[in-house]
Amino acid sequence: MLNPNALLPEESADFILKRYGCLQCPAMSAPVKKSNPQPELPTEPSEAIASHLCRRLKQLRGERAWSLDALSKACGVSRSMLSQIERNQVNPTLVVMFRIAQAFGMSLGQLVETPGATSAVSVIRAHDKAFHYRSDKLCQIRTLSPLHLEKDVEFYEVTLQPDGALRSAAHFERTREFLTVQKGTVRVESAGDAEELGPGDSASYRADVPHAIINTGRIPATMFLVDIYS
Repeated sequence: MLNPNALLPEESADFILKRYGCLQCPAMSAPVKKSNPQPELPTEPSEAIASHLCRRLKQLRGERAWSLDALSKACGVSRSMLSQIERNQVNPTLVVMFRIAQAFGMSLGQLVETPGATSAVSVIRAHDKAFHYRSDKLCQIRTLSPLHLEKDVEFYEVTLQPDGALRSAAHFERTREFLTVQKGTVRVESAGDAEELGPGDSASYRADVPHAIINTGRIPATMFLVDIYS
């Protein structure tokens, strides 16, 4: 079980800082200030979080048909505190929000995120060098799957110059590769077998043994390569 008093994940704090501009960190929640003798901005960042969270909490409880008592038992936050949050009467601290997020099985960022506020489409731009896995005179490899995700599938674009080859040691047991040639001709070698492939051809083969992709033509060969780890 997670310790609700432990330090929060760094990315969660960064998320709120980037989205709302500040964090409220006192150990206890403080009442929302509805008036201020000083000139105010339209909405204080902490109030923006509280205002969104009160609606979000009601939404999540409704989806699960949870009472305030049920949520209180799940997250360890008092029923009265949860009620005040839903009525936008307090600015919850990070610890309180973290406990609530854990009860709903989500990250702090997911709890405070507004659905639809960010795109559901993740884009990797063609010239983003962060995704250039390898680049030399004979072989260029570009990662086409997100770098920040733990995954059992990896997707690459591979370009081999004439006489270029991508030779790999054995991967994890039961790993397979799937290769589709877009341009040029290549030879795939795996477990002592070899096959020639041309434009539009696809092949699947064991990658838990030494294996290779070799450009056998006179022009650069471009392929899409998928690694699947069982």
